[in-house]
Amino acid sequence: MSAAHAMPSPAADRIGLYGLLMARAGGLPNDDLFARMLFSHTVGMGALPPGLGLAPGEFAVLMARHFPGFSLPVVLAVPPVEAERHNERDELLTLLREHCAGFDDSERWMAEIVTAACMGGDHLWQDLGLWSRVDLSRLMTQNFPALAARNTRDMKWKKFLYKQLCAREGVVVCRSPSCEVCVDYAKCFGPED
Repeated sequence: MSAAHAMPSPAADRIGLYGLLMARAGGLPNDDLFARMLFSHTVGMGALPPGLGLAPGEFAVLMARHFPGFSLPVVLAVPPVEAERHNERDELLTLLREHCAGFDDSERWMAEIVTAACMGGDHLWQDLGLWSRVDLSRLMTQNFPALAARNTRDMKWKKFLYKQLCAREGVVVCRSPSCEVCVDYAKCFGPED
């Protein structure tokens, strides 16, 4: 793991921004996951744009709801998505929104945030600024349970989401009819680096 992806130590994050956020957390689903992303973003980890990829107003509502009374200085200008990736972004967002659990309003923000992170070039948990793949599995299971339940082979999440998009279009991603014999099996199902 490169220094850019080194996860914070539990002692360091508890006394830093993560600890401050969790002390103000509203006790809602996703508080911990949002706090981890925000902490990571402020120390330069992850690929999320400012405001976690949300529009400025939506980010302000997220902060007020999940961390009441906590003010976070964040530049709210969200960089535009490359024009050639607009359709990809829209398809990912639609897929995630269709599979929201329906338990909490934060799921729609999470769909936006995960979509923004999918535009990054690393593993999805790293692009989100989460601290492990376990965090991402929890995020997916909590916010998009029906979609997460389809990942029966523990495929890496970003690859899994794109495979779902391809399946919707009837496109077969693997060159082999069976994943077990595909030459890229280890790339899709192997351990995260």
